[in-house]
Amino acid sequence: MTHTYQHRVRFRECDPMGIVYHVHYLDWFEVARTEALRELGVSYKSIEAAGTILPVTGLHAKYHLPARYDDEVLVETTCHLSQSGVRIRFEYEVKRKVDNALLVEGSVSLCFFDRGRSRPTPAPQRVIDVLRGESQSP
Repeated sequence: MTHTYQHRVRFRECDPMGIVYHVHYLDWFEVARTEALRELGVSYKSIEAAGTILPVTGLHAKYHLPARYDDEVLVETTCHLSQSGVRIRFEYEVKRKVDNALLVEGSVSLCFFDRGRSRPTPAPQRVIDVLRGESQSP
C-alpha cells in the first residue's frame, strides 16, 4: 500500500532561516500515517475504541534537502505489517511537488498494545485483513 499526503509548508513551520524546522516532518509523518489508514477504511479512533493503542517504538529520519515556506510537499507513505501482526512500520519519502526532489526519508515503527492487559498484542483481525489486502471494503 502506498498513500500520498499533500501539504503546503506554513510560515509557522519554518525557522528564522526560512527552512522547515526538523520536528515538523514528524508531524507530517503522523498525518500521512493516519490518512493512509483512513483511506483503507481503518481509523486510529476505531482501533483505540477496541482497546488497542499504538505506541511508537522506533523513529528514523534522514534529511537530504530543505523544504521552505509555501513549498508544496508530497509525503509518500508505505506500510508493512510484521508477520506476527504485532508491529507495524511506516516508511516515508517527503518530496517537493514542483521538482519531485527527495527532501526527507524516514520511518516510524509502532506496536499494537492491549491497553487493558498492558502488553503487546496482534492487531485486530480487521486491521490485519485490510493491511494484507484480504479485505478491500471499509
